[in-house]
Amino acid sequence: MTDSIEFADDKRAFANSQQFQDIKTAAHEHLLARIEELGAEFGRWSRGAIQQFVDLEMDGFVRLRRIPINEAELRQISDALTKELAGFGPIEDLLADAAVEDILINGYNDVYVSRRGVLAREALRFSDNQHLLRIVRRILAPIGRRLDESNPMVDARLPDGGRLNVVIEPLAVDGPVVSIRKFRKDPLKPSDLLALGSFNEEIYNLLEAAVRSRCNILVSGGTSSGKTSLLNALASFIPATERVVTVEDTAELSLNHPHVVRLESRQGGFDGSGEVTIRDLIRNSLRMRPDRIIVGEVRGSEVLEMMQAMNTGHEGSMATIHANSPRECLYRLEMLAGFAGFQGSESSLRRQITSALDFIVQIGRLSNGRRRILSITEVTGVSDTVISTQELFRHESVVGPDGEEKDKWVSLGLQPHSPKLQRYKEQSRNAAAALQSQQGNVPPDSGGGGGFFGRRR
Repeated sequence: MTDSIEFADDKRAFANSQQFQDIKTAAHEHLLARIEELGAEFGRWSRGAIQQFVDLEMDGFVRLRRIPINEAELRQISDALTKELAGFGPIEDLLADAAVEDILINGYNDVYVSRRGVLAREALRFSDNQHLLRIVRRILAPIGRRLDESNPMVDARLPDGGRLNVVIEPLAVDGPVVSIRKFRKDPLKPSDLLALGSFNEEIYNLLEAAVRSRCNILVSGGTSSGKTSLLNALASFIPATERVVTVEDTAELSLNHPHVVRLESRQGGFDGSGEVTIRDLIRNSLRMRPDRIIVGEVRGSEVLEMMQAMNTGHEGSMATIHANSPRECLYRLEMLAGFAGFQGSESSLRRQITSALDFIVQIGRLSNGRRRILSITEVTGVSDTVISTQELFRHESVVGPDGEEKDKWVSLGLQPHSPKLQRYKEQSRNAAAALQSQQGNVPPDSGGGGGFFGRRR
């Protein structure tokens, strides 16, 4: 075991050494000269054939130049060059790693990776900024997006569903800045999030009932808090007989539903022409006979169209928004509506928000990287020109006897206010009464109070 750890450490040390970069750069130039001799034939080779070609060329290259490296180091360089010629260079393994959520590159020798919500520096680097740009342009090539001095900022969706953002000079002062957000090939289901501890069984039951009862839900949270994953999971509760239209700036949602229409906004050209905004898409989606509209993220003037859709027969719609608390979420909605040119009074805007929204689900990433639902808040109306809410659940971290931090969700004992959940409230009361009867507290026909949710069968 110790030997294998030392071997892995030696590999990392060599891969990050200047010797590795110098040999790889010289060998890469040699390979490019050989590829030029081969011409178009090289473009038809498989990955395996390229690997074999690199191995043979590297063996001769090292012997002829008398480069002092051992067999393991030669293998490392050959693998790196194969990835360089047939893949995405130093980040190829990270792109293939299912545990990696984000890849953040701040110049050629500063790479950070997020796994399970925890960001850490990665022991890899590019040869220089030109090398980094070459790999980025290779990623962008199939998408048809341009990256140069006249267009120094690109935001694009990758073929596998991930998201790529690149900023280069002159906007990025210290070299190219690359942000890659990866998404799971098999989106998490509500049962997966329950097993991961994102919420408990009572919250599971409430969320399922809210979605099936066509409550309008806004998922609120900070960057990388799990908003999109939760929205994906909630959509699996939508009945299969309904038609769902998703509207996003960059398509990230992957709903587990049989009838989904996906719309994605389009940036304008160099002169600003041809732009199609989220607001345009939501307005158009109303003509597509949707049962529900799901907006990937509300961040601008589209907030007005979203609220109108929720108020005009598209109940059960959902969206995400950047906010640190349910109250801040409501403030942000008001602010965005003001920026969008809302013409009515402040009180009429708040009445429109309360009639559109039923629940705000606040999700966050804890200091240990775990993503948890922090609160579930119901929007109940307007009182004295202030939007009234009631918090049904609140997350608390408790420390067990062993010193380990554990999750706890506190039910505040309040019934949901929305008439859409009348059947659910009755089932909850009956389940609570039956549970108390089993415990010998009250007779089964008393209607019981106290308990809030029944257990999911």
